[in-house]
Amino acid sequence: MALDLPRDNARPVGANDYLFGRGPAWFAFVMTLGLMVMDYVDRQVIVSLFPYMKADWGLSDTQLGALVSVVSVTVALGAVPVALFADRASRVKSIVAMATVWSLATLSCMFTRNYSQLLAARALVGLGEAGYGSVGAALIASHFPVRMRGALLAGFFASASVGSVLGVMLGGVIAARWGWQAAFGVVGLPGLVLALVYLKVRDYRTVELTPTLDRATRTSGNVARHIVQALTRSRTMLWVCIGGAAQLIVVSAVWSWLPSYLNRVQGIAPSQAAVQAALIVLCGAVGSVFWGGVVDRAGLRRPRSKLTVLAMLCLLSLLPLSFAFGASAWGVQLTAGAQLALIALGGFVMTCSVGPVSAVVIDVIHPGVRATGSSVLAVFQNLFGLAAGPLITGLLSDRMGLEFALAVMPCFAVVAALAFITAARTYEADTARASAPAGAPDAGAAPQGAAA
Repeated sequence: MALDLPRDNARPVGANDYLFGRGPAWFAFVMTLGLMVMDYVDRQVIVSLFPYMKADWGLSDTQLGALVSVVSVTVALGAVPVALFADRASRVKSIVAMATVWSLATLSCMFTRNYSQLLAARALVGLGEAGYGSVGAALIASHFPVRMRGALLAGFFASASVGSVLGVMLGGVIAARWGWQAAFGVVGLPGLVLALVYLKVRDYRTVELTPTLDRATRTSGNVARHIVQALTRSRTMLWVCIGGAAQLIVVSAVWSWLPSYLNRVQGIAPSQAAVQAALIVLCGAVGSVFWGGVVDRAGLRRPRSKLTVLAMLCLLSLLPLSFAFGASAWGVQLTAGAQLALIALGGFVMTCSVGPVSAVVIDVIHPGVRATGSSVLAVFQNLFGLAAGPLITGLLSDRMGLEFALAVMPCFAVVAALAFITAARTYEADTARASAPAGAPDAGAAPQGAAA
C-alpha cells in the first residue's frame, strides 16, 4: 500500500485515511474547486465581450479569436514545466502563485488601451493557469482516502464547466451595466482573494525520487522525449489525441463565437446573447457527463465499441449544428426558437468526447507513464483543439462571414470520427499490452525511469 507523509507529521498515513483529517481535506477541496471555477470564469469571460470590443476598437474576427486562443496556447506550453516545478517544490505555493498571476493578468485587461496590450495580458492569463488542473488534482488526491478520489476529482474537473457558464453569462451582464473593460475587474478580483486565502491550505511533503526517476523528470526536455516515446508506442493514443483535439475545435468554436453570432445575426442585445450562450455551454456540461456514461456502457461487451460509438456521436453533433447555422444558405428559414433548440441539441452532443478520450488514453498507457500520457492529451487538447477553434473561426468569418464560419466548423467532427474509428482498430491490442505483467512480451512499454 502506498503511503503519504504529511509535511508536519511523521506518522505514515494509509490509503484509506485522510492525510491531515476531514476538516483540512474538505477545506483544501473547496478552495481548490473555487479556484478552478475562477480559472474558467477568467478564461471565458471575454467571449461575451466581443461585440463591445469590435465596436470600440474595430477588431477583426481573427483578432478576437486570437484573444481566446492565446490562453490555450500558453496553457499548453506552460503545463509541463509548471507541473514539474510544483512536484519538486510546493503544491500550495505553486497554486497561490498561479492564481495570483492569472487574477492580476485578468485585472490588468481592464487597463489595456490597445489590442497588443490586451493580447499580452491574455497570454499571461494562460501562463498563470498552466498546470493548475494537474497540480490541483494532485493536492486533492493526496488529502483524501483512495475510495473518495474518483468522485472528488470528477467534481473538480466538472467545475470547469460551471466556470465557463458563469464567465460567458457574467461578461455580458457586467459589460451592459458598467462597460466591457469593467468585466475583467469584477471577475479578476475574487480569484485574487481566493489565492491569498489558499495559503491556509495544508500541503503534503515532497516525495523523494529515485535517481533514475529524478533524471527522467528533471527537465521539460526529458519529459518531451517520454511524450514522443508514448505517442510512437501506442497508435491508439496518437489517434485518440487527434480525435479529441478535432472535436474540441467544434466545441471551442461554438462556445467562443455564439454570443457574437446571436448579436450580429439575430440582433439580440449582447447581455441577452451572453445568457443564451451560457445555456448552450450548460447543455454541453450536462452532455459530457451523459455521453461519458453511454460510451462506457457501449464498451462493456466489446471494448473497441466505445470508440465506434464515440465516432457516431461526433457525426451526430455535426448535423444539428451545421443545419442550425447554415439553414439560411440552403433556403430554409428557421425561427429563432427553433434555431436555438438545434444549437442546444448539437451543444449537448458535441462534448461527447471530453470524458471518454481521457479514459482511453489511460487504458492504453503503461501504468508507469499514465501521468505523462494524460499530459500529452492535455497538450493536444489545448494547442490543437481549444486554441485552434476560435482562431480558425475568426479567420473564416473575416473572409466569408460568421454565419458561414459556424456552419463549416462542425465539419471537424468528421476528422474526429475518422480518428476514433482508426483508434478502435488497435485499442484492444494496446490495452492488453499496457496491462501486461512486467517481464511479459511487450510489457516493457514504459521508458525506464518515466514519471508515474
